Amino acid sequence: MEITPKSSSSALGRLCRKVSPRKTKAGHHDVEGPIENPTTCSSISSNSDLQMWKVFDFFDENGDGKISPAELQTCVRSVGGELSEEEAEAAVEASDLDGDGLLGFEEFQKLMEATNEENNNQQLRDAFGMYEMEGSGCITPASLKRMLSRLGDSRSIDDCKAMIRAFDLNGDGVLSFNEFTIMMR
Repeated sequence: MEITPKSSSSALGRLCRKVSPRKTKAGHHDVEGPIENPTTCSSISSNSDLQMWKVFDFFDENGDGKISPAELQTCVRSVGGELSEEEAEAAVEASDLDGDGLLGFEEFQKLMEATNEENNNQQLRDAFGMYEMEGSGCITPASLKRMLSRLGDSRSIDDCKAMIRAFDLNGDGVLSFNEFTIMMR
């Protein structure tokens, strides 16, 4: 289930920034507000998990340790995203592993990881579109040369062919979206 943002930054990204701890001058994280006993959740083992717990805790408006479709919808809207009641229910249903109609922390974490993956794929598609030759579905040496020139890095066609060759898995002399994805990861 995709959470549709109103602007170019994702609703999840804005929410994460809103509830994420800030670094202090000494480089330590300043965790604002109490975190409701994250040690009860066995999967919290890193700083990113702690940040995810803060997002979960923010979504869990009634503090019951679960996120309902209504809570999911309210929080997404609070950061400028749009999520209909039906979409919220579908997102919870798709991620609800224990069948209780609510999301526990692990279920919420899986939903957020899937949302982040969708956002990453869209960013890759957007970047690929900048380099491809007018809807051809591939990056050619000429289209790579053109884009690099626009970015202030003029290269010869031979240089561009060599760059493409390094990631051209099927040897056709161009980069498909799949080959581009491999190159970018």
